Amino acid sequence: MVRLRAFDEEKALNAAMELFWEKGYEATSLSDLTSRMGIQRPSIYSAFGDKKELFEAALRKYNQFHSSLVRSRLQNVSSVKEAFRSFFEGIVAEVYEEGPNRGCFCLNVMVELAPHDAKFEVLTREHQMYLSVLFQETLERGIRSGELANDLNAKNLAQTLLIATIGLTVLMKSRPERSFVENSVATILTLIQ
Repeated sequence: MVRLRAFDEEKALNAAMELFWEKGYEATSLSDLTSRMGIQRPSIYSAFGDKKELFEAALRKYNQFHSSLVRSRLQNVSSVKEAFRSFFEGIVAEVYEEGPNRGCFCLNVMVELAPHDAKFEVLTREHQMYLSVLFQETLERGIRSGELANDLNAKNLAQTLLIATIGLTVLMKSRPERSFVENSVATILTLIQ
């Protein structure tokens, strides 16, 4: 007879994701995880594997959530220029709201683990490339609609906007002076013509 799990795996994975996002991989202990997830170590191992496997599952979950969020933000605005303006201004505004300044979980992993762990290098790069494709699709929509110039190289600009996104997101971890960041965002947005 198969024994049913006495906990909600999705809820437990969300709790692990939040904790890893707050503290990172190395600083999160198994005791932290059992406390936050509300389950014991044997249940973690049974449902998710070891700490690294749990971390990978949490990162994959975040990447799905984040991709969906970015896609929604870019597609739910008819003007491509307005969609990117809102997207970049949202990155800035989020940091100055009250609450923890966790940044992007995927970028945190890119900095913490990707340089010395091939699996996390691939997982973070895949997410970056997916975002680049979302940016490119949005730019191509603007070209088709006539909002953007026909000679605009959507692929190159998408990659540039991705690099700007990553740089801005990392910079925001130190909460720079808001006017400094807003001026930079305004300059980034001039690329979308």
